[in-house]
Amino acid sequence: MQVTTATPVDTALRLAGSEAVRALVVSVLALGLDTGLLLLLTYKLHQHYLVAASVAFIAGLILNYVLSTRWVFRSRRGFALHVEFALFAGIGLVGLGLTELFLYIFTDVLSLVLSVSKLLTAGIVFFWNFGVRKALLFSRHGHQE
Repeated sequence: MQVTTATPVDTALRLAGSEAVRALVVSVLALGLDTGLLLLLTYKLHQHYLVAASVAFIAGLILNYVLSTRWVFRSRRGFALHVEFALFAGIGLVGLGLTELFLYIFTDVLSLVLSVSKLLTAGIVFFWNFGVRKALLFSRHGHQE
């Protein structure tokens, strides 16, 4: 019996091909859009940070959906496109509620700087969004695209 050891390059390639890593990359891109828009709306356009967070979150949600369905997930449940997006967005709306809650707690209750609050919140909400979307929309039980 021959035992082979994976090289660091093999391991990196395998990880880069995983849905979780691709989802993390997409989430970072969506977070960049979300956070940039949040800060722009709040500090430059003087919108209340919770209103700005909603607008920014929706922009990030749309980017996340497009990239998730085109690049991240290999399996899909086979819902009609409008149903799939509605479910994706519904999960995102729960994520938005969590975002608003944790931003409020970190910013108003704990007095953290908004950018720090946003990063902490994004980490928490990532696990919600990825886990529920994977289970409900993009599980192995779906058909292959």
